[in-house]
Amino acid sequence: MDSTASSLASLWDRVFGIQPDPDLWVVIATLVAALAVTVPHNVWRLSRNAITIAHEGGHGLIALLTGRQLTGIRLHSDTSGLTVSRGKPHGIGMILTAAAGYTAPPLLGLGGAALLAAGHITLLLWLATALLVAMLVMIRNAYGALTVVLTGGTFLLVSWLAGPQVQAAFAYAVVWFLLVGGVRPAFELQAKRSRGGAGDSDADQLSRLTHVPAGLWLFLFHAVSLCSLMGGGRWLLEV
Repeated sequence: MDSTASSLASLWDRVFGIQPDPDLWVVIATLVAALAVTVPHNVWRLSRNAITIAHEGGHGLIALLTGRQLTGIRLHSDTSGLTVSRGKPHGIGMILTAAAGYTAPPLLGLGGAALLAAGHITLLLWLATALLVAMLVMIRNAYGALTVVLTGGTFLLVSWLAGPQVQAAFAYAVVWFLLVGGVRPAFELQAKRSRGGAGDSDADQLSRLTHVPAGLWLFLFHAVSLCSLMGGGRWLLEV
């Protein structure tokens, strides 16, 4: 019993304890790394898969929280995704679910930045792993399952096997990527809509649900992502 209690106490301290902040050069280096996998188009085509996981996960989480029945999530190799839920085809639950996609990556980044600013590096990694495991249960296609397993496995390995410095660098890189990478999809959507495409985008669905122009919903996506980047970036740089 004493051994078990000691192990649990050690695990609690490991997960919920406060870890030291990395050096400023590590924070800046991870920002550069996030930009390097977000700005170049060819690299973004691959790294955008991680943003899609957060996007569709946001739809799924809010669907559950608003009482809708989540039936499945699909992630595709072209970095698109689909989250299907059952419930009333209108109302606040449907609106919040539709609005959660483009706002989820930057808001997750903002939340991650708050945890890192408080020194909870290991807790961030464990929470991310738990969310990915929960999402895996709802994945309904092979590519999506593979993507989530690889992503979750990476978080698990780093949180269990890596030392404090590696954990810190990985956590900061992930949060920077969510903040920086969370900005680009709204601009991509805006560009598609300007060419007459993406007629069934989240912004257009929200327009039909609320009778508010899709452009205003697109403005909301921009505002959330840019404000999250500025706020989260300030927290991350205050080491």
